[in-house]
Order: sequence, then C-alpha cells, then structure tokens
Amino acid sequence: MSIFIDEDTRLVVQGITGRDGSFHTRQMIEYGTNVVAGVTPGKGGQVFDDTVPVFDTVAAAVAETNANASVIYVPAAFAASAIFEAADSGVELIVCITEGVPVADTMKALPYVREKGARLIGPNCPGLIAPGIGKVGILPGQIVTPGPVGVVSRSGTLTYEVIFQLTRQDIGQSTCVGIGGDPLIGTNFVDCLRAFEEDPHTRAVAMIGEIGGTDEQVAAEFVRDHMTKSVVGFIAGQTAPPGRRMGHAGAIISGSEGTAEEKMNAFLDCGIAVAERPADIVGLIESRLS
Repeated sequence: MSIFIDEDTRLVVQGITGRDGSFHTRQMIEYGTNVVAGVTPGKGGQVFDDTVPVFDTVAAAVAETNANASVIYVPAAFAASAIFEAADSGVELIVCITEGVPVADTMKALPYVREKGARLIGPNCPGLIAPGIGKVGILPGQIVTPGPVGVVSRSGTLTYEVIFQLTRQDIGQSTCVGIGGDPLIGTNFVDCLRAFEEDPHTRAVAMIGEIGGTDEQVAAEFVRDHMTKSVVGFIAGQTAPPGRRMGHAGAIISGSEGTAEEKMNAFLDCGIAVAERPADIVGLIESRLS
C-alpha cells in the first residue's frame, strides 16, 4: 500500500511539451505511472509520443480522461496559475515541481487548493514515488524498492541519498515524499506522518528535515502525541551560520529559532532517534524493524 498515490492514480502533466515536462513524462510512463493526458495551451489536439493526448486546458483533459492527479512542470511565473487551474478542474492531488515560485503566489494558491478539497505537494519539490506502483515527479525509479519504510523529506538530494542507502541494505519503502524546501508548501511533515501512521503497510518512517522554520519541531510533537510507529530523523545544515540561506528558501536561521541543534533536541525530546549522518539512518531503521 502507499500514501497519496496508488494503482488508481490517473495523471495529467501540465507543461508536457516543455523540456522538463516531456523528459519526466517519459520517465513516469516507463516506471508504470498511468499518464492519461497532458496540457499545453495552444497545443491541444496533439499526441505526445503517440500515446498521451494533449489538451489546451486541465478542465478539458479531466473531462475527457477522468484524470484525478496533476503534476506541474511550467515556468515559475505561471506555476500559481497552473495550480489554480488544476484545483478548479477537480483533481484530488496537485504536485508542483517548479522551483522559484514567488511566495506571494503560493500564499494565494494554498487556501484556494484547500477550499477545493485538493492536496498540493510542493512547490519546489521532487514529488513522490510509491515503489512498484508509480511515481509523480522527478524521483528516480531505479533507486527504490517496495517495502515497509516511509520516507518524507524537505531536501530533494537527501531524499535520493536516503532511499539509495535503504535500498542498498534491502530495506524497501512504502512511499517516498519530497515535500519541498520553500517557506510555504502545500503538504508538510505532519500531513505525511499522519498518512504513514494510517497506512497498514508502513512500519517505520525516515524524516529528513533541515534548518529554518519550526516544521520539524511541530512534527516531533505530532510523533510524540499521535504516532505508534517508529520515526527516525536527520537534520541537514548542522554547520550553517545564522542568517544565511542554505540551498532552500526556507532554510534560513533567524536568531536561535530554526537551528539544527534546536530541531535535533526537539526530535530527541519527543522520542525520535536522530542520525548524525544520512547513512546512519539505515542502522536506526534496521533496529526498529527487527
């Protein structure tokens, strides 16, 4: 079993004819994702790679194909409009890969998505993958294997690293979710942790956070108060100087809030084992699965 996507996911790709959209659409199809439609305004009526019909609007794509999920590969200036359009069309899951989306645009999009009853993952995220079922986004399919460990991460690169380390030790994953590193995102740690807790096939969770903000501290309290499954954590940016952005727009320390030390202490206080290095997650997970 998996969270957020499954065998019934029918995906529409917004920006399917662009460089990134076309490349990753082929990757998703090759992995087994049911890509039923693409959207590029002005190119409706075309057929992508002789298999995927292209429409001018998401509404037309949904009406014709019953798509229930969308993934967005459009330039940052148009990403919010694409999110609004997807939410308007009635899809249940919207995954925005685009990076550099203005925070003001995300602020407008988030309440609208919630009002429409949809879930947004991202922006500025690698998406998600359910090993052996399908993937929505840019996570590489060759590094995952089916199993009992859920993975949720703010860092795309560390998501790949942790998944690879788990797979190399024959520890499979139920679902891997990259939630994105922007200051405002549609799906946070708690959303994913709650879904993993409810998933009968997930037995343990690897949570990868980073400096900046308080999302990890809030997640730690959720683990303490509401989770029965073991959670292992890692915080990236342990040597980052205060006041300097490190990689992600959300990864900035203000005063003492958002430091790696504060987050790691919050994890420990709430019963979450903390890895000093990403590679150490494997051993901590192994001990909780045995």
